[in-house]
Amino acid sequence: MSEDNLKNVVEAALLAAGRPLDVEQIRELFEEYERPEADDVKSVLVTLADDYGGRGIELREVASGFRIQVRESASGPVSRLWQERPRKYSRALLETLALIAYRQPITRGVIEDIRGVQVNPDIIRTVLERGWVRVIGHRDVVGRPELLATTREFLDYFGLKSLDDLPTLSQLRDVESLGVQLEFAVGNDASATAVAQLADQSDASDGGDAGDGSAGAAEDEAGETKHSAGPDGAAPSVAARGPGD
Repeated sequence: MSEDNLKNVVEAALLAAGRPLDVEQIRELFEEYERPEADDVKSVLVTLADDYGGRGIELREVASGFRIQVRESASGPVSRLWQERPRKYSRALLETLALIAYRQPITRGVIEDIRGVQVNPDIIRTVLERGWVRVIGHRDVVGRPELLATTREFLDYFGLKSLDDLPTLSQLRDVESLGVQLEFAVGNDASATAVAQLADQSDASDGGDAGDGSAGAAEDEAGETKHSAGPDGAAPSVAARGPGD
């Protein structure tokens, strides 16, 4: 098969799949006698990415493979294709998701200690149902609380190849330039700002599905009550650790 034909098939497959495809999944599309080598598929992917340079779409590698998506610079007008505006993520959900992403594995109790409020059970249920978070074990203490960590689906949804691609704290100093849906101050909320930024960028590329799966931000906040933050009365800073720590 010629390189041009291979490129056409790969491009068509990525557009039709509606989900990321990795190199082996692309190779499996072909009959055994004409199946391309992995290096040939990778070369075609590089060519496609170059072809999309300066256009309204881009080829992006995420945790599960490669996908064609709307470029961020074109996401504003394109988002108007969807009549219903996506609901904004609640501050409570973003903070919880950010803590899991930056501090994983983490228990619900530690999240509550850091945030200073009890976590609304609906928030944990939402991130679990969306496949962004999973239980990877139990902490060996009294009560054996669940250890929470992010999933491959979390990385895919937010356009990340790995946790190393999460914004670093140094990238979050100028909060005003992020253009996020929710405003956070750099400090304890730095990682929540990072996830809010990613959430804003993912809306158009994922078809505008940005709802948090709950009844809304107000209900998320209303369902939380103050929680003791520790002996000193202050919640530890999220900024103390980076992704993957």
